[in-house]
Amino acid sequence: MAQTWAVLAALLFLLIDLVEGQAYNMVNVEVGHEAVLSCPYTSKEPLLMVIWKMKCSTCCLLAYRSDHNKTKKLNCSERTMWRYSPDSDPALRIYPVNLDDEGNYTCEVVSRAGNFLFFSSLTVTGPCLSDNGLVPPTVTLTCDNSRGAVCRASAGKPAADISWVSASSHSTEEEVHHPNGTVTRVSYIAWVNSTHPTVTCLVTHPATNQTLSLDLSQTSPRIPYLLIAGPASVAAVSGVTLCLIFTRRGKSFDEPEMYYKSIADYVQVQGHVLYC
Repeated sequence: MAQTWAVLAALLFLLIDLVEGQAYNMVNVEVGHEAVLSCPYTSKEPLLMVIWKMKCSTCCLLAYRSDHNKTKKLNCSERTMWRYSPDSDPALRIYPVNLDDEGNYTCEVVSRAGNFLFFSSLTVTGPCLSDNGLVPPTVTLTCDNSRGAVCRASAGKPAADISWVSASSHSTEEEVHHPNGTVTRVSYIAWVNSTHPTVTCLVTHPATNQTLSLDLSQTSPRIPYLLIAGPASVAAVSGVTLCLIFTRRGKSFDEPEMYYKSIADYVQVQGHVLYC
């Protein structure tokens, strides 16, 4: 009986600690500004791996392995990066923020103590209207290995026009209309001429005109896979007053985006509820 009360007391202190903790982080940022998503790993054990993923089967996956001292990106734009060195501060930095960056993000830290999951919700708000009702877009020019260069005019009203200087191939465009009346327009162009590696994007809008250039020869290829394994998993979710520690068999996956598509697929339960 005394042991039962001891276990219940330990669970009570655990629930209090979870309510006061930072397992779930809510971030609100205006479009065009900087977003920093924290990953508050506080264990004394040195981290072995850090993985950031947006809740989307084809979205950005950013990872760091301390044993190789290497970082990998999968489906990430140049706007998404580590805030500092991931071995000392695994926070995620997005700059400038676009409306399509909005969503839920997961940070997993792997160490000898287990696998720790932290959750962030990013809300992106649009800029205020000017006196004439125009909203200047946020303009970025990045490299996408699958299509070449990507010129993005985010959250403009009306939609901005995008053109390319000395385009060596046909460009394609996508357009997204947002509930606040702004429009994001994205133009893609492939890089087919290695003798002229610099591409220039022209963005015209009633409130602003911008010209951006990018040297595609200086971009590095992304690695399409990452090997992942671990001895345990820890999950803590805001609004759920229970911390679960599960044990699972270590596995290696060549398709991390399939591995992380849901927490249910991620954890193979073999144990039971323990204390944190």
